[in-house]
Amino acid sequence: MAHGERSVPMRGRKGSDTMTKKRTKQNYHNYTLRKGRLVVKHGITDDPERRLDEMKNEGLQFTSMTLDTIAVSEETARKREEERIKAYQKSHGKKPKYNKI
Repeated sequence: MAHGERSVPMRGRKGSDTMTKKRTKQNYHNYTLRKGRLVVKHGITDDPERRLDEMKNEGLQFTSMTLDTIAVSEETARKREEERIKAYQKSHGKKPKYNKI
């Protein structure tokens, strides 16, 4: 187990069995970049301010960044990002402008 991780006992269905589940850090957020009303990118970050600065320095053109207020694990954030990109692609016939996945 890595430093800072805890093992948490979990009860089975009847409450008699116990097993352990590794806790993961829940410090990732999903974000959406928009240019006006148009979505130009879906992504994840563990440091929104740093990521915003990086995207400005990369020259991405956008007018707003909305952030999910609930922090989740990196795995969950990646799954949600993929789902959002797929939903956008299904609806618009293409991925958001800056998504390459």
